Amino acid sequence: EGPSEWHKAYPIAQGNRQSPIDIDSARAVYDPSLQPLVISYESCTSLSISNTGHSVMVEFEDTDDRTAISGGPFQNPFRLKQFHFHWGTTHSQGSEHTIDGKPFPCELHLVHWNARKYATFGEAAAAPDGLAVVGVFLEIGKEHASMNRLTDALYMVKFKGTKAQFRGFNPKCLLPTSLDYWTYLGSLTTPPLNESVTWIVLKEPIRISVKQLEKFRMLLFTGEEDQRIQMANNFRPPQPLKGRIVRASFKA
Repeated sequence: EGPSEWHKAYPIAQGNRQSPIDIDSARAVYDPSLQPLVISYESCTSLSISNTGHSVMVEFEDTDDRTAISGGPFQNPFRLKQFHFHWGTTHSQGSEHTIDGKPFPCELHLVHWNARKYATFGEAAAAPDGLAVVGVFLEIGKEHASMNRLTDALYMVKFKGTKAQFRGFNPKCLLPTSLDYWTYLGSLTTPPLNESVTWIVLKEPIRISVKQLEKFRMLLFTGEEDQRIQMANNFRPPQPLKGRIVRASFKA
């Protein structure tokens, strides 16, 4: 079931642009041509929260470009489709990307698609320039007030396959102050592992409390009828870089 077995069903697991990666900050190349990232989440409409059996996901209405990211390395705006998290059983691991070999306890992924070029999310997810995912690291610190609305809703989706209404949540509150970023060409980190993602990994983490993180660990990989398996360590380990360049929007 685990990441080490995925290549049997999904040969692309051993492809040339797989994610996540370890970002070696000293080897990242500062690129002055990279634009600042523009995040327009003002008129954002969240719809639902669900337990996918792999993570917890919040989905958004994505019928227009009002909730999108632009700038950065992108020619077109990319529309927000969903966000989800990856976390560990302990604070010493959990993130998918690592920085100079160091993991964080949790990582947030905001998934966007290129609706200017592709008709549907599914079509975009199969194209090399179809998706843009913003990764935000979470570290342990003081309570994150805006995160409470989300962590307080997790009990509703404890079991795999459960879904609840979750409206009026704007993920702008989950972004750090600085939008300095690293960017590279990569893939989805769960099957089908399509090599369709331009990654934007934000340098500055956000902080949440131990209590907030523990609410994620109460979720289950399993359905109500099954033997209970705690949802945690739902991250894929870093993949080989295979000659890819990681660009930085900031001078180290």
